[in-house]
Amino acid sequence: LAGRVSVHALDVTDRDALGALARELARTPIDVAIANAGILAGRTMTADSFDEAAWAALFRVNTMAPLAFAAAFAPHVAASGERKMIAISSWVGSITQNLQGGHYLYRSSKAALNSVWRAFAVDHPELIVAALSPGRTQTDMIRDDMERWAGAQAPATSVGGMRKVIAGLAQADTGGFFHFDGTRLAF
Repeated sequence: LAGRVSVHALDVTDRDALGALARELARTPIDVAIANAGILAGRTMTADSFDEAAWAALFRVNTMAPLAFAAAFAPHVAASGERKMIAISSWVGSITQNLQGGHYLYRSSKAALNSVWRAFAVDHPELIVAALSPGRTQTDMIRDDMERWAGAQAPATSVGGMRKVIAGLAQADTGGFFHFDGTRLAF
């Protein structure tokens, strides 16, 4: 990557570590902050049988951690030129587009992420805040599902598309939900 890049290890569910990193970088403007951590669990669970502990763990990583990240790093982003905060969500989190059912745990955690990210955008009008869906992408999240893997795109395609979307985001887009190809998605 071009430019100044520094890598910091972080357990996004550790609020103390998150706060410590934010303090360490207190004088560092961040042009684009991306809440990217996410997990998939309970794909085969039904409404009749689901694991409450797995659901809570999913919410902790997929919904709560991005909000804590946004709160910790909003001042860093506000001090930058770009002022962009991005959450990696999923089209599966769209309530409007849910025509397949299932995926209760993951779907609900991403729908909740979309909701809190939209609320954060409203509360922080000085920032450009958006949620992005990478589309079905060949990652470890679907590696064990050969049918999904076969129909998934390469990570470079998804990331390249999301980079273009992020580069093009303007204040008018804040609070929006976008597919990696730039299509605005319904919540």
